[in-house]
Amino acid sequence: MVKRSHQNMWKQLIKLSKDSEVGLQTQLRKSIANLILERSISPDMPLPSSRELAWILEISRSTVTLVYQRLVDEGFLVSRERQGYFVNPELVGASPANEPGGSEITPRGDWSNRLKHRITSQRNITKPLDWYRYPFPFIFGQIGADLVPIAEWRECWRHAQGARTLTRSGYDLFDQDDKSLIEQLRVRVLPRRGIWCHPNNILISLGTQNALAMIAKLLIKPHDIVGMENPGYPDARNLFALETDNIKLLDVDSEGLIVDDQLNECDYLYITPSYQSPTTTTLSPDRRRLLLAKARDHNIVIIEDDYESEAAFGDDPIPSLKSADEHNSIIYCGSLSKSLSPGLRLGFLVADRELINEARALRRLSIRHPPPLIESTVAHFIELGHYDSHLNRLSKTYRERWSTMAEAIDNYFPYAHRRQSFGGTSFWISAPENLDAEQLAVTALGKGIIIEPGAVHFGEPNPPKNYFRIGFSAITKDEITPGIKLLAEIIDESASGA
Repeated sequence: MVKRSHQNMWKQLIKLSKDSEVGLQTQLRKSIANLILERSISPDMPLPSSRELAWILEISRSTVTLVYQRLVDEGFLVSRERQGYFVNPELVGASPANEPGGSEITPRGDWSNRLKHRITSQRNITKPLDWYRYPFPFIFGQIGADLVPIAEWRECWRHAQGARTLTRSGYDLFDQDDKSLIEQLRVRVLPRRGIWCHPNNILISLGTQNALAMIAKLLIKPHDIVGMENPGYPDARNLFALETDNIKLLDVDSEGLIVDDQLNECDYLYITPSYQSPTTTTLSPDRRRLLLAKARDHNIVIIEDDYESEAAFGDDPIPSLKSADEHNSIIYCGSLSKSLSPGLRLGFLVADRELINEARALRRLSIRHPPPLIESTVAHFIELGHYDSHLNRLSKTYRERWSTMAEAIDNYFPYAHRRQSFGGTSFWISAPENLDAEQLAVTALGKGIIIEPGAVHFGEPNPPKNYFRIGFSAITKDEITPGIKLLAEIIDESASGA
């Protein structure tokens, strides 16, 4: 345990308020980061261990552990084996704000009054930046190196860098996209989802997140009611919450979104029908028909996020909701990053031409357009047949991993419930109510296992803590069963108080 003098020092340096609207994690992270930037912590002085600081501040140890990990990811701290956490020495050479050579643009505190939103107070999904270093990365939204089509991508990159193409790719396209990519999406990608449209109905985005941000900015007014699946996708909920306080949480069950009269007052509905995020449930055909009828009768605009459509490894994948859109009231968001490489950050919108024109104008004001060289490379990748081959390979691999993980979960988690949907790249686990998934995630991380606590997916102030998600897109088939077995042992140890 740290000395009493050090205990008092940390109590004085770090002030947390449990009554604040800002979460304890955010408060603690800001406090430590500011202390580092102000040179209040000596580079050669170890920070208290997570257990010690939790005891000093009278907060959860998992809160401290998550903050320390985030500060390491952000470069504020470094972790030294068997020594603890220290200030990153690379920060020592930087000029602090209160010394000559460093300056603050405005006096401290002014930004609080100027900020339009406290975005840092929103609850977000957090993951280790170095996830690939862990033996059992059951992380969602990443692809293992063994599945990245490097050779084919390099071939297409060289195509895009050809003399004529590279010259065009170096131009500022103002607000336009690579026409060949739009055409490949229109004739090769979208028909797989049952969508046939004109080129003027498509706009390229920097990933689905960028597409949702444009939709929120263009359409959602302060008084509008936005329906959200609960549990659902936190980043979509947070984006919409920047525009309206009227977020309506809608329950899901084994058939997906529950379609009832709660939807009647919604102006917009955000939904992930193919593989509900995070439960992976597929919206049933009956629910789809009911939803489309209700949207028509109550003038509801549906925002369809088809984020994992290419992970459909079942024999008869259900087409998109957009494929049945007879009234042009569904905005379709698709992604090319999820299947190719998450860092690619390339997605697309399909919607009414008038909305696409406005989204294009908004995109021009912020980023002008995605990098033409990337768009051209992806167009070649699809045109040369590499995309179809890659998806076939993913389908086979994901089917095998899904079956392996399903069997391991059933064998080692007899007390847990998993959704029975076939598809997607993760499992949503409902554990006994006395299990704290956030604490489990911290303990598991220490033993080389990455899982994702599920509480952040719920929109209510006091969400259930016994849910977690485990993915298989970044872990090999042979690593799945040993990882699940070890995770089960950790859960058993926690339950027995060992």
